[in-house]
Amino acid sequence: MSRITGVRAEAYRWPRNRPITNGLYTYSHASLFVIHVETDDGVTGVGLGTGIMDAPRVGLEIADYLGNKLVGRDPLDIERHWHAMWRPKLVGRRGITTRVISGIDIALWDLKAKLAGMPLHKLLGGFTDCVEFYVAGGYYEDGKGLDDMAAELQGHVAMGARAVKMKVGAAPIARDIERIKVAREAVGPDVRLMVDANNAYRHYQAIKFAREAERYDLFWFEEPVEPDDYEGQREVTRSTTIPVAAGENEYTKYGFRDLIDRRCVDILQPDALVMGGITEFMKVAALAQANDLDIAPHGNQYVHVHLVCAIPNGLILEYYKDNVDPILGDAFTHRLEARDGRIMAPDRPGLGLELNRDLLGRYRVT
Repeated sequence: MSRITGVRAEAYRWPRNRPITNGLYTYSHASLFVIHVETDDGVTGVGLGTGIMDAPRVGLEIADYLGNKLVGRDPLDIERHWHAMWRPKLVGRRGITTRVISGIDIALWDLKAKLAGMPLHKLLGGFTDCVEFYVAGGYYEDGKGLDDMAAELQGHVAMGARAVKMKVGAAPIARDIERIKVAREAVGPDVRLMVDANNAYRHYQAIKFAREAERYDLFWFEEPVEPDDYEGQREVTRSTTIPVAAGENEYTKYGFRDLIDRRCVDILQPDALVMGGITEFMKVAALAQANDLDIAPHGNQYVHVHLVCAIPNGLILEYYKDNVDPILGDAFTHRLEARDGRIMAPDRPGLGLELNRDLLGRYRVT
């Protein structure tokens, strides 16, 4: 029987070509937090984390602390390991601790699928082997005008995307409505257009925005208000014909239970790297299915392509191009394959990830 011999984490950080801004935040760098779960039979699981770069040493210390709980254990006992790591009275129920748990959990699932000799999406359910994707972009950038934004979105469509997303919330509502008008004209009537406010609005501002934006046939309005403002988000959802999407800042099945019970959203966006890993993601997907809600996960495409392909209510995959993150596409030795508006799930065992260490070695933080 295989046993876990060690859990180790690595942090990487690199500059973007130029800073990008969403509704509330500006990002000058991108990052990758990688967790390895090693076993005595030589098979290693690889997991990814996110949102830890502001305090990489804290993340590494938490990974070391939690990983020590697993040494000597059977790597296949994933539910037991998740329970052992998630101790609310000791290490917290949200934030960086749960993000590290997420990375370890993802590594355990990668390991399990490798031991089974199966791609992860097959092990988890195997609903499909490809999924429609949208390109996340349309950020605010210094010197970026309307023509530049239109050209960017047209470039996404030219690569085969049938859906694109742009940012709103950092400009006055009237200016953002003009940006949406330009975006719709740029991509045409048949491409799905999403907007993402990244929690920038109060609920009454979001309602005003949505009413003015409805004429442009938006596929969804993402994160209109602060993530803990459930009542405000419900008011927004009830006030507009645009589907409201949210969940990237939510944690565990309990947080998504509350979103669903309050009917705060139309489309759920769990991020497995944030909310508790694949173990919790699959429970949220089942809970959403029982409530006739779709899943459109936020974040890393290399992990989420497997999760969307595993479930019957997987709606669409978020995809980041090199213009947003100049290293991500080359951080691994295999790129995802886009074909006719869809991304193919890797057919290699596990997540199918192998680090490009020659490249990443230049950006190692610790």
